[in-house]
This record gives sequence, structure tokens and C-alpha cells, in this order.
Amino acid sequence: MKTLAAKLALAALLAASTVPALAAEVDARQNNQQQRIGQGVESGQLTPRETARLENKEAKIRQEIRADRAANGGKLTAAERAKVNRQENRASKQIRRAKHNTKTM
Repeated sequence: MKTLAAKLALAALLAASTVPALAAEVDARQNNQQQRIGQGVESGQLTPRETARLENKEAKIRQEIRADRAANGGKLTAAERAKVNRQENRASKQIRRAKHNTKTM
């Protein structure tokens, strides 16, 4: 019985310690996307119109994250994290396409 209680306590501790790490992962991804957009602007790979479109997409994702966190006491559920990850994957592809097309400033 003691080993079961110890295992449950350990599992609860591990679960609690991974939530902040996952939140940091979402924030790090957002920062990375912003850096990529900034690099594209500096290098002239992104036009002002492309930049505005990408910035608006990132702003909408950030706004959604803030709303989800506010609704859940500062945390994202697993489903919300998966949704944000899909949105960020889509945005990442759009950043790459915009940076590597023939349009430049």
C-alpha cells in the first residue's frame, strides 16, 4: 500500500512540474516565430504586406493563448496546447514561404 501511495505522489509531482515547462514551450515558440519574422524584415526577404499579415496571425494566436489561460487559471489544457501547436505549425510554414518567395523589399 505504501508503494502505491508513493507512486501516486511521484506521478502527481511529475505532472505538476511539467505544466510550467509546457507553458514555457508555447512562449518560446512564440518568441522564435517573432524572431524569424524580424530576421525576414531585416534581410529584406519579407515585404511590408507579408510582414503585416504574419504579425497579425501571430497576434491572433497570442490573443487566443491569453484568453485560454485566463479561462483556465493561467494554464493551457492539453487540447488547447495541441490547437496552438497546429496554429503555430501553420504560421511557421507561412513564414517560411513568405521568406523564400521571389518578393523582396
